[in-house]
Amino acid sequence: MSAAELDRAVALLVRQVGHWQQPRWAAVAEGGDVSRADLVHRLVQDVADLAADAEGEPRRDVPRLAHPMALPDQLRVVTADLVAAGPPQAVLAGAAALVTATRGAL
Repeated sequence: MSAAELDRAVALLVRQVGHWQQPRWAAVAEGGDVSRADLVHRLVQDVADLAADAEGEPRRDVPRLAHPMALPDQLRVVTADLVAAGPPQAVLAGAAALVTATRGAL
C-alpha cells in the first residue's frame, strides 16, 4: 500500500461526503448506532493516532468542531500527517482499510 493509494481512498471518501449538510451528517450510519459525523470523527481520530504513533509522539484528542462539514478537511490533515511521518507500508494499508470501511458504512 502506497501513500498514493491511501490518498486516493481519502479522496473518494471526501468526494462522497464533502457536499453534505447538517441533516445528512446527523443521520445514523448504516448498520450502526452512531451518527455519520461520529463515525467520520472516529476515523479522523484513528488516523491521527496512527500518525502520532509513527512520529513517536503522544496521542492527542482531535477536537470535535461545531460543524461536521469540517470533518473532510480534518481527515485530509491527519492523513497528510500520517504520510509525512513515513510509516511502514502496513500502517498505510491499515489506514486505507479504515477509510474504506468507513466509506462503506456511510
